[in-house]
Amino acid sequence: MSVSEYNEKNAGLHRDLAFPYRLLKPENAGGECLFLLHGSGVDETTMLPIARQIAPDATLVAVRGRIPQEDGFRWFERITPTSFEQASIRAETSAFAAFASEAAKRHGLDLARTTFLGYSNGANLVPSLMLLNPGLVRKAALLRAMPVLDDAPATDLTGTRVLIIAGAADETYGPFAPTLATLLTKRGAEVDARIVPSGHEIGDPDAAIVTQWLAALVAT
Repeated sequence: MSVSEYNEKNAGLHRDLAFPYRLLKPENAGGECLFLLHGSGVDETTMLPIARQIAPDATLVAVRGRIPQEDGFRWFERITPTSFEQASIRAETSAFAAFASEAAKRHGLDLARTTFLGYSNGANLVPSLMLLNPGLVRKAALLRAMPVLDDAPATDLTGTRVLIIAGAADETYGPFAPTLATLLTKRGAEVDARIVPSGHEIGDPDAAIVTQWLAALVAT
């Protein structure tokens, strides 16, 4: 990567907390906020287009994972595409929980009105965040997610609302989506599980479902 490419990639990136992040607050921002967790091998900018599509008036906190992978980053170490290093999961989850709390305090964000929107590896971190740090996450939209903790604690997730969107043709993560939905439901979360006719990639159908889901939560 050239110096100019590096500078462009990191322009507007905050490095004052444990995770690098970008804060985007529209002029007409209300109190809603989205924390964005990207997939593996990329960075935080990849989640911005779908987030703007979903919630154009929300404050966006686009966070970058800390584990290098190829030309990008991921959230914790993996052993195989569907097997993950447990110590890494727990360490990075703990660090992210502290980061989210500090970022909310520093920027005046209300975590009770925040949705954690994750894709793939980023979506995999969020259930761990819920299970290992009770009360932090109230709303989560998980795109192409699977459970990653080998020993999930018996956390009470009552009051937590979760949207899970799996891809019908996602041969890697798709088969694990029902297991994740069952796990979170048994812990007391209110889970809405959907399937879209796509693979592991995400797009307009996912954005439409998340938009409708969030609107329904606001209306209740």
